Amino acid sequence: VQLQASGGGQVQAGGSLKLSCVASGRTFRSYDMGWFRQVLGREREFVAAIRWNGGSTDYTDSVKGRFTISRDNARNTVYLQMNNLQPEDTAVYYCAADRRQGLHTRDYEYDYWGQGTQVTVSS
Repeated sequence: VQLQASGGGQVQAGGSLKLSCVASGRTFRSYDMGWFRQVLGREREFVAAIRWNGGSTDYTDSVKGRFTISRDNARNTVYLQMNNLQPEDTAVYYCAADRRQGLHTRDYEYDYWGQGTQVTVSS
């Protein structure tokens, strides 16, 4: 599966962005999906994950209550709604697809990756 992420940009602290990740192919609904982020020089960090049917989600503590992951299997798309963005949210955001069952938080558990979209939050 190929993934294409979009929706990044530059916002001021307190602002919002909605990231989208469109998957190619007809097997999207069989993948659990995740969002990760990475700051230059640092390890890639788990942000959020969602089960194939949208029935369960998981978030890293720092984004709970601010970010929401969702998916539309009819559109082969997973979303990340980000509200009340803070400067520490600045990073390149990546979507990823996981063939295994479960909400995984480690990047090596994911099989396919999008190209990343830059999110910059100014104070």
